Amino acid sequence: MDELKGKALDLKTLVDYSPGAVVSRTLLKKESGNITLFSFDAGQGLSEHTSPFDAVVEVVEGQGAFVIDGQAHTVKAGEMIIMPANIPHDVQAIDTPFKMLLIMLRSAA
Repeated sequence: MDELKGKALDLKTLVDYSPGAVVSRTLLKKESGNITLFSFDAGQGLSEHTSPFDAVVEVVEGQGAFVIDGQAHTVKAGEMIIMPANIPHDVQAIDTPFKMLLIMLRSAA
């Protein structure tokens, strides 16, 4: 991870697609939070779950289908969505692959 610090990063090239899989690469890991880049092949996703922390997602390439607290959202490249703490959510690549940057914010409060 240290090799990424102090450099301009092309997020589209830092993680590859893998057939039938979700791939992740942690870019930064701190006590205060993590930054992780994901690629989702078409038809792949993360099943419904909750997190104890707010999370910011920016779609880097393609578009993702997000369901947050039962509400569906399509988020396209260049857009972001905030997933609130303790609220059920899932992420899917419906028709095409997509990449997203996840910024998990931890709080002591």
